[in-house]
Order: sequence, then C-alpha cells, then structure tokens
Amino acid sequence: MAELPTHVAAALRRLPAPACAYLYDTQALRDRAAAFRAALPANTHFLYAVKANGHPTVIRTLADACDGLEVASLGELRLAVDAGARRIAFAGPGKTDAELAAAVTAGALLNVESAFEMHRLAGLGLRTDICVRVNRTGTGLTGSHTMTGTPTPFGVDETQLPALLAAVPAGLRVIGFHLHAVSNNLDGTAHAAFLTDAITWSIGTAQRHGIALRVINAGGGFGVDYLTTDSIDLAPLSTVTVPDGLELLLEPGRYLAADAGWYTAEVLDLKTTHGRTFAVLRGGTHHFRLPAAWGYSHPFTVLPVDTWDRPYPRPTVTVTDTDIDAVGELCTPRDVLTRGQHVTRLRVGDRLVFARTGAYGWDISHHQFLRHDPPQFVIL
Repeated sequence: MAELPTHVAAALRRLPAPACAYLYDTQALRDRAAAFRAALPANTHFLYAVKANGHPTVIRTLADACDGLEVASLGELRLAVDAGARRIAFAGPGKTDAELAAAVTAGALLNVESAFEMHRLAGLGLRTDICVRVNRTGTGLTGSHTMTGTPTPFGVDETQLPALLAAVPAGLRVIGFHLHAVSNNLDGTAHAAFLTDAITWSIGTAQRHGIALRVINAGGGFGVDYLTTDSIDLAPLSTVTVPDGLELLLEPGRYLAADAGWYTAEVLDLKTTHGRTFAVLRGGTHHFRLPAAWGYSHPFTVLPVDTWDRPYPRPTVTVTDTDIDAVGELCTPRDVLTRGQHVTRLRVGDRLVFARTGAYGWDISHHQFLRHDPPQFVIL
C-alpha cells in the first residue's frame, strides 16, 4: 500500500490509547472529485453516491465538490437536503410511499424501479419527471457485484420495458433511463465502452417509444483495488461522446471516498495459536466489515508507538517477516481484517492503519454486535 501521509500519521498518533478511529481527509475528497471531473467528457455531470460514506462532513464536502448527491433512502435524502445539495437523484428497489413523496417534495429526480412503483407515484397524486431503471440483457462490465444482465431486484427487465413505457400514468413524464450495471469495475476502457453503449441504447429506445430523452444515468461502479494502490483508469472516458441536448449522469461513490479515509485500531494483544500469530485489535469487522464480506485480506501499515509505561514486559513480534493475522475484539473467528501479512516488528500498543477505508467501511458494518464503543471520527 501507499506510504501513510505525514499529516494522517500525525493525527493518528495524537489519539488516546487504546486508539480506534476513522480519519477522513476533506482535502483528499476535494482532490478526488476534481480529478474525476477533469476526466469527464462534455455534457456529463456526476453525483456522489451517499451510500459509500454518509458522514455529514463527507457529504457536505462532496455536495460542494460534485454536481449533486445520489441517495437511496429517506435518511440519506435528509442528509442531502441538510448538506445543501444542488441536485439530488433518488434510487433503490424498495421505496416507501413516504420516500416517494419526500423525494418529489425535495425536487429529487426519481429513478423508478418497476411499473408498480410508477403507478404508486401516480396513485399518491405526485406529478414529476422520472427516469426508469432498466435491467439490461448484458453490459460487458465486470466488478465485485453485478446489478444487471442477471436476476437481481434492480430495475425493470429489459424485455418488460415496452409494456411499462406504453402505460405511463398521467402526471409522470419519462425523461431518461438509469442503467447502473456493476460495482467496483477496474477496467477503464471497458467502462468507456459501456457508457458509449448506454448512450446508443438509450437514444434508440427513446426513439422507438416516443420518449423525449434528456438524461442517461449510467450510475457508478468506478473501482479501486484494495490489495494494491491501483484504481480504475479514467482516461478512456474522454473517448465517450455525449450528444448535445443530452446529459450523461454518473454516480461515483467508492472512487471519490475510499482514498480519503483511514481506519486505525490499536494492538491489544499478540498471541500465537496452533502456528498462527494473531494481532488482536481494539476494533474489527463491526467497524470495517468489507474484508469479511468480500473475503479478502485488507493491507495495513504499522504505526509504531514507542511509549510503554506498564510494569510488565511488552509483547513483541520481532522475527523478520512474521505473518500476522489482524483480528478484532468480537467473539467470533470470522472477525478478521487481514490474514498472513508480513511484518518485521509489531508490539502491543502499536497501531494498525488500514488505508482506502473512506468508502463502505463504517457505513456497512454491524455496529451493535457485542456493543463495543464506536470508533472516534477524526476530520481533517
């Protein structure tokens, strides 16, 4: 992994023991958003996907740096409104009547997930422009999660789209399509081809069904590699042509937030059991669930803490290239962040720092299991 930035290391060293915290760097968020914007073709705008990290400061920072926010619940909608988002899009397969009404009241662009949801909107007396989310037959993209081209609860099956478009209730106007396909794609060339195909498909579909097309929402899926410092190459996006009169909307989350966050947890114990050495942390998967959910080992950096004021020996691993399993404080053998990472020295009281944890870290984790105190949140 990349070397720990000096200002991040300094802030993490200042934490009281036993340290357990997330650190979010707002300048890193702004820099990432600026880099994303610089890579976009003409007639393209982007909304930060709030589900990646819903911390209010993160949301406010990206509401300002991006063109708006994408939300998927009433709670996220409230955060977006409070953050002063200039534009909001609302997606998700299980919207309640209250969420539909609140989205329209807030002026959000709704991505309708089914014919029934569309008729529920009309039944509530709501009048608004909508995009229809479509589960297309295939997209040519790969990633950690496939949303379309396979049986999922997301969007309208492409074969059922003609019937939906032929029965749009009065008061609703279809102005575009939502075509989000995968999560965490690392192939920039393939993503550019997907965007070009999404534009071509949307134009053709709109023409066949008499839709006055304005918006093509291709969602997010711009990936980072958690095992290296690599991210998707955005340069191929410049080859995409968005015709005048149309708008391409993108909804990055992970790409914007991941590298602006670090999770640190202090080593509470070091032990070797049945031939494996464990660093037991003040923290774990109840704070950072992604490694356990995806089945990978998240790399860490050792942040040494030289102070030791206890009257008994300090447990230490000093054998060169010892393999360490970084595990948490939960009463389950699945509370594992990393298996088999080499270290040259590690002591109780040192802090492990996990980079690329600014997205899908705290927000997707099972905070209440065992009721340990939550981590601190440090904002730079």
